[in-house]
Amino acid sequence: MSANIPYKLLKSECRSYTGSFNSEDVLTGVSIDSRTVKKGELFVPIIGERFDGHEFAETAVTSGAKALFWQEGRPLPETVEKINVPIFYVQDTLVAMQQLSKRYLNEVNPSVVAVTGSIGKTTTKDMVAHVLEGSLHVHKTKGNYNNHIGMPLTLLQMPKDTEVLVVELGMNHAGEISFLSQHVCPDLSVITNIGESHMEQLGSREGIAKAKLEILDGMTHEGTLIVDGDEPLLDKDYFVQKLTCSVRSAQADLFSKNIASTHDGVSFQVSNDDECYHLAMIGEHHVKNALYTIAVANHFHIDRQTVRQRLKNMAKTAMRMERLKCPNTSALLINDAYNASPTSMKAAIESIIQLEGYKRKIVVLGDMYELGDEEKSLHKSVAEVIRTPITDVVTVGEKALWIAQALTEQFDDKLKVKHFSSKEIAEPFIRENLDEQTVVLFKASRGLKFEEIIEELCSR
Repeated sequence: MSANIPYKLLKSECRSYTGSFNSEDVLTGVSIDSRTVKKGELFVPIIGERFDGHEFAETAVTSGAKALFWQEGRPLPETVEKINVPIFYVQDTLVAMQQLSKRYLNEVNPSVVAVTGSIGKTTTKDMVAHVLEGSLHVHKTKGNYNNHIGMPLTLLQMPKDTEVLVVELGMNHAGEISFLSQHVCPDLSVITNIGESHMEQLGSREGIAKAKLEILDGMTHEGTLIVDGDEPLLDKDYFVQKLTCSVRSAQADLFSKNIASTHDGVSFQVSNDDECYHLAMIGEHHVKNALYTIAVANHFHIDRQTVRQRLKNMAKTAMRMERLKCPNTSALLINDAYNASPTSMKAAIESIIQLEGYKRKIVVLGDMYELGDEEKSLHKSVAEVIRTPITDVVTVGEKALWIAQALTEQFDDKLKVKHFSSKEIAEPFIRENLDEQTVVLFKASRGLKFEEIIEELCSR
């Protein structure tokens, strides 16, 4: 179902306009890309460092755009001027799109669930949306549309009958989550954890926690904050109600017990509920994501049997502990290479250790970025969790060499450690060690593009 954005909202954002339209007519969405704009949408030409979207306005209209934003001061080409669509002149196209999305959000008026955290926020966002979709009309952040551009686009694709909006709030620097939170004004917020991502920009885990807690800036006293109950940096009182989720402490508001890894995922029980939950995901760290989801579902009074069934049949998020069978060798490849931090890399390794049914367990680990001055020690710290039944460690990249060095210093004769400067050089070694008794984990920061080596291994 598409959005339903009345022209009268566009009039509120512009200084002047040309062309004729009915104020009650509607647009079905917003696009900033002339290559993907759909019929009936508003085209917003964004000005970037290397491009100017105004240059593609004619293409956008030819593709079906029904109206245009136009930044004042930009020359209007004759070819665009002659096009018979309304043009709304604004001071800044990006700001106008942000303000339009805020007006549209207020008009639709859904309950808002916002999710942030160093790791697990995309999986948790997808999990929350999937569970709620069984009972409510839900709209969620697509992919990683979680910044000052992606958030407005998410809102402006929201169907008019949306009851719950589930959004992911991303960041690179302090202040970004504050802006996003004040934009959407969450009723419920989730902070999945405090890791080491963005240490380079924020200096410390304390700095990261402070930035994540900016999610409170758009909340009112009636809101609820759901946090990691195992994180000391979040162990304080706030002006909103706080709920804690834990895999360690029975003192938390919601805690898991009897966690057990199986060949096809992980099962667990929840406080005050003796029936098992099951996730078709490898890794016990996903249990905490499920606890956050259950806490949100409780807020919306979703019965636990529905929650249990929805969690069980949830599809896996791409490149996040994604299971792939290598066609020619029947080896199991685990693609967890969307991004990496020391915390998430250790959790992924623990998941492979717990996985049963494989004689050979290979972990392919690459560089982790944005770790600041502590990057060497943080890379080396990964070696602390690597142990039997891991049989082989393959490190790729300049920074990942520190992991290999730390493992060599441990003098574990049972562990084979190989280092390669690039994934292309590593690929033949990995390939020759694949068979049906082998599982291989791929984990690295996004820049290494480990999905390319996985595609190569699966293609021939």
